[in-house]
Amino acid sequence: MPLLDIRGLRTQFFLREGILKAVDGVSFGVENEETVCLVGESGCGKSVLSLCVLRLIQEPPGKIVSGQIFLDGLDLLKLPTDQMRKFRGKELGMIFQDPMTSLNPVLTVGFQISEVFRLHQDLNRTEAWNRAIEMLKVVGIPSPEKRAGEYPHQLSGGMRQRAMIAMALSCQPKLLIADEPTTALDVTIQAQVLDLMVNIKEKSRTSILLITHDLGVVAEMADRVIVMYAGKVVESAPVRPLFRDPLHPYTQGLLASIPRVDQAKSKGKARESLREITGVVPNLINLPQGCAFAPRCPQSKTICREQDPPSKAMADNRTVRCWLFHE
Repeated sequence: MPLLDIRGLRTQFFLREGILKAVDGVSFGVENEETVCLVGESGCGKSVLSLCVLRLIQEPPGKIVSGQIFLDGLDLLKLPTDQMRKFRGKELGMIFQDPMTSLNPVLTVGFQISEVFRLHQDLNRTEAWNRAIEMLKVVGIPSPEKRAGEYPHQLSGGMRQRAMIAMALSCQPKLLIADEPTTALDVTIQAQVLDLMVNIKEKSRTSILLITHDLGVVAEMADRVIVMYAGKVVESAPVRPLFRDPLHPYTQGLLASIPRVDQAKSKGKARESLREITGVVPNLINLPQGCAFAPRCPQSKTICREQDPPSKAMADNRTVRCWLFHE
C-alpha cells in the first residue's frame, strides 16, 4: 500500500443552484519519499482534494460522500475529529497557497510555529520557542531570533512562505501537501523555495503532494504527475513519459501552451504561435453529457459526447481516461 492511498474519492458541495461535484471518483497514491504533482486548470478540484486529505472541507455545504483516504494504512475518514486534529501537523503537513491569509496577523511568527511543538510534542513555552527558532534557521531565514518575534506583515513574501514551510515541517510529517507554494513569489524566490523543499525532502525523507499550475515546476520537482480535469483524473504518468509523450488531449493541450526554447525564432524561421485550449472549464454543477473535456477537445467523437470514458491502464505505469484508447 502506498503512503497515501486515495480510493474512489467523491466530494460534493450542496448549493442552492445544485450539486457541485468538485472531486468525482479520484483514485491515486503517493509512495514513500515520492513527489507527486497534481496539475490542471483552476476549478478542476485540486485544492479541494488536498482539503479532503486533511479533512478540512467545510460541512455544510461540502461533504465527502464516498471513498477512502489511507495514510500509512490508516483510514483518515474514519478517525474521530479529536484524533484527526492531532494527526494534522504531526503526520500531515500543509503549505497553503497564500501565507498572508494562512498566518494569524495578530500573533508573532515564532508563537505560531511554537504552537505546533506545544500541541504535538508537549513541550513547554521556552522549549517550543527555541525549537521554533531552530526551524526558522532550517528554512534559511536570516536573523531567526529577531524574525521569530515579528508579525507576518513585517516579513517579505518569501520569508512568510518559508515560515509556513517551517510550521508544516516542524514535526517531520510523513506527507507534506503544498498547494501552489510559489504562486505569489517572484522567480528568484520561487527557485529558493523549491530548492528548500527538495533539500528538506532528502533530509527528512518526506513524501510530497505538490499542487501547481506551473509545468516548469512539475518538470523539476515531480517523480509522477496526476492531471485533473473537472474533478476527475484524466491522466497519470511518471514525469518523463508524460512530458515526452502525453496521451490525453487535455494534457497535450497543457504542454503545447508552454513556450519552448528549442522553438525560438532563428535564421529566418518564424516563431511558432503558442497553442491554446479553446473554451473554458465547464460548470461543475451542470457538466456536459459524456466526457467533460469533449466540448473543448479537437479529437472528440460521437461517443465522447455521449458516454464518460473509464480509466485505462497503459504501459510504463500510466493511466488515461479517454475513448481514443478504448478502440
